[in-house]
Amino acid sequence: MLHGFRLDEIDWQILSELQANGRITNVELARRVGISAPPCLRRVRNLEKKGFIDGFHATLNQKLLGFDVTAFAMVGLTSQAESDLQAFSDEVHKLPQVIECFMLSGEIDFILKCATTDLGHFQDFIINVLTALPNVDSVKTSLAIKHCKSNPGLDLPAAIKASNEH
Repeated sequence: MLHGFRLDEIDWQILSELQANGRITNVELARRVGISAPPCLRRVRNLEKKGFIDGFHATLNQKLLGFDVTAFAMVGLTSQAESDLQAFSDEVHKLPQVIECFMLSGEIDFILKCATTDLGHFQDFIINVLTALPNVDSVKTSLAIKHCKSNPGLDLPAAIKASNEH
């Protein structure tokens, strides 16, 4: 059971197919999982409603669109009170340069994945925007030299095994 909802074999197949190709038609999806189109569509909508599918999007080519710098900013806050962590998170949502953000345990409070058009824009962002946010104590940065792996997919066989064990 996952969050009070049991996924059956067809649900897992649907998730696997959609993860591999979010543009697949409902008719083709239904064919691949071995059911007719109407119940397949109902299942997909139910998986979305239950939160198993967060959404669908296109993955854009940063370099072709002029975003030549990918960098990471490791942020330490002066306070880790829940309200301060939430306030920082809320501010980060407003920053278009930040394309991913994770709250961490340990020495660093947040790690931000940033994309900018050039190094000058990244430096300006760090100096004039990020470090100026309330409660920011320290910022350490690292530039990405090479993008070695991108796999937005999850290891569904491991999740299936884990769910069957519970």
